[in-house]
Amino acid sequence: MPLASDNGGLSQARLGRMHDVLARHIEDGDVPGLVALVSRRGEIHADVIGRMAVDGPPMQRDTIFRIASMTKPVTVVAAMILVEECRLRLDDPLDRWLPELADRKVLRSIESEVNDTVPARRAITLRDLLTFRFGLGMIPAYPARYPIQMALADAGFAPGPVFPSFPPDELLRRYGTLPLAYQPGERWLYNTGSLILGVLIARLAGTSFGGFLQERVFEPLGMKDTAFHVPQHKLTRLATAYARDPASGALKVFDAPATGKYAAPPAFENGGAGLVSTADDFNAFAQMMLNGGRLGTERILSRPSVELMTSNQITPEQKLGSEFLLGTRGWGFGLSVVTARDDLCDVPGRYGWDGGYGTSWYSDPREAMTGILLTQRMMDSPQPLPVFSDFWTLAYQAIDD
Repeated sequence: MPLASDNGGLSQARLGRMHDVLARHIEDGDVPGLVALVSRRGEIHADVIGRMAVDGPPMQRDTIFRIASMTKPVTVVAAMILVEECRLRLDDPLDRWLPELADRKVLRSIESEVNDTVPARRAITLRDLLTFRFGLGMIPAYPARYPIQMALADAGFAPGPVFPSFPPDELLRRYGTLPLAYQPGERWLYNTGSLILGVLIARLAGTSFGGFLQERVFEPLGMKDTAFHVPQHKLTRLATAYARDPASGALKVFDAPATGKYAAPPAFENGGAGLVSTADDFNAFAQMMLNGGRLGTERILSRPSVELMTSNQITPEQKLGSEFLLGTRGWGFGLSVVTARDDLCDVPGRYGWDGGYGTSWYSDPREAMTGILLTQRMMDSPQPLPVFSDFWTLAYQAIDD
């Protein structure tokens, strides 16, 4: 399907080149299909290529995808709504709402046994969860060799493509049995902060996390297909998720639409990786962010909140060991922020994040540009899939003013 709409300062010829390169990834068997969307200055260019499954129906613009870690910035927006209403403050202790995480013990060192601890120097705050600096998360050591990694796995929190599925209170109870790996604020550790953030939002709002998102984010933005599961009447629009078999190199089904994990409401509404969405739904969210918190007549956040979210919040010392995930980028609230220009598409101030099931979103305020690429082929490593890299390179090459 060709790209369409006015140019928005983008070269139609170069957008055509993008189509050809993305189509080649499908012809080569890298992914079964994709939806690519580039928006600049309000003009949208959408490209739909391939199939929803290897032997399935053609991909559609409204195909639903498991967006995995692209859920994180959506969760942060929900938290920032509560901050703007003064129901939460960034640096207040969270013990009142998360008593399971009060009076934390902290490992004496990352090599320590889990009972070799010292008291936490301070309580965990909302800022700690938003910036992934609360003391627990993905320990950057592979293969696993530290006792805390084994304890996390035993508690049901091993890193990998299958996410925790405990009810919210049980999830917090399990985290409460573990010591922190680092003092609050000391080290950036991926992912866990978003899981706990969703539970926190639900407890403060007095409703389910999904219910709060629906009322305060999805409905105002017209995100009609974004949720924590796919209802029965929409399952034919959910793409099949694949993983590459390491032995044969072939794509194998990881999650099937009708029988998979997203065909029914989950026990845990995962604020780190649980949402499904479409290209146009997520573009509404991205445009709200790019517009400083407003989409049309709907204001979701204030401009200062968006600026805070999209500003780097971590130091090189706090990022130490996690460069394999962030590279030279920094981290704001629930998303990465480019801090140095070391590639064609790495423009300082560009922000966004990828999803491990094969999705990617970034926005560039200076260029007034957003790009979204949705597939359903699981990433093999923290490095982006080649189709991601080519998409972003070609999107920036298409700028024509």
